[in-house]
Amino acid sequence: MDNPQFRSGFVTILGKPNTGKSTLMNRLIGEKLSITSPKPQTTRYNIKGILNRDDCQIVFIDTPGYLKPRYKLQEKMQDLWSESYKDVDLILFMSDIISFPTDYDLEVLELLKNIPIPQIAVFNKIDLQKDYSREFFINQLPESCSKAFFISATRGDGVPELMEAMLQFIPYHPPYYSEEQLSDLPMRFFAQEFIREAIFNYFSQEIPYSTAVLVEKFKELDDKIHIDAVIWLERESQKPIIIGKNGAGLAKIRDYAEQQLTNFMGVPVMVHLWVKVKPKWRKKPSDLKELGFK
Repeated sequence: MDNPQFRSGFVTILGKPNTGKSTLMNRLIGEKLSITSPKPQTTRYNIKGILNRDDCQIVFIDTPGYLKPRYKLQEKMQDLWSESYKDVDLILFMSDIISFPTDYDLEVLELLKNIPIPQIAVFNKIDLQKDYSREFFINQLPESCSKAFFISATRGDGVPELMEAMLQFIPYHPPYYSEEQLSDLPMRFFAQEFIREAIFNYFSQEIPYSTAVLVEKFKELDDKIHIDAVIWLERESQKPIIIGKNGAGLAKIRDYAEQQLTNFMGVPVMVHLWVKVKPKWRKKPSDLKELGFK
């Protein structure tokens, strides 16, 4: 590209779980790449979403929420968190105006003080809290956060202003990816994520956190895609909950995933699901490696 005014760079979105990081990235790029649910810790991987405009290309990195690890999976998630802000041009610290400042918010802000990368604070969920003092939130921020924005990632309030502010931190540079790319991740990854999203949305308590999804077969035909996937559970007692009476639970997961993936991939998608018990998979390095964690 010969345009000397073109900007291209990387922005990572950091914060505690359930602040709307995935919803914001989806809103910014105009496509649903990161799965979302009302439950915390839905995001387990660093997910790159690529915004392509005539004047810029911005690669957003959606991260797992910052937390204190209790088992090996969460340790791996925190490793990804620490990797996400290396070699980026801007950090978005994200929280919500309902719960800020929690202990996790304060821990993240303490870490950001010592990171020599430009930072913007983003306070989400203004649609859920009508009366709030912007001055209160701004006064809690360290000097490393140069600006603060108040938004609703769900409705889009304040997002255009945030976008224009971010652009000032993106250097003049040719694009890093082709303008057709939305992410650097393979379609198999998004297949497993949409199946996981169904589980997070349809099941409660510990079930979503005890499950993982592994795509074993991804076959592209001329007019459709066939996906074979296995849902991992930690305990035998969880199988009848996921499968449901006469397979109704699995059918809900399959139908949800097929609809989301068909919309995402632009061709009909058929999903076939199996259930497998993998005791303590969240604590076993070999199982986590199979799921793509280093």
